[in-house]
Amino acid sequence: AVTAPAAAPAPAEPPVQTNTSRCWSCNKKIGLTGFKCRCGYFYCNSHRYADQHTCPFDYKKMGSEEVAKANPLVQAAKITKI
Repeated sequence: AVTAPAAAPAPAEPPVQTNTSRCWSCNKKIGLTGFKCRCGYFYCNSHRYADQHTCPFDYKKMGSEEVAKANPLVQAAKITKI
């Protein structure tokens, strides 16, 4: 008997931060001094950097896309030979 391969589980969506007045990492009150990361969560002063809160945002991919957009490929027009 051949069984069908198990369907890959759908990627779970990340949880949504409802209370933006607290740090997503340590749950410390941040008030008006909170920092919003590109991953979409708010962090306190000690967790504001991506390496401090294990940020899932891909900064390397974003940087390479910005460089590719800012520097388009330039090709000279072909010259017809006589």
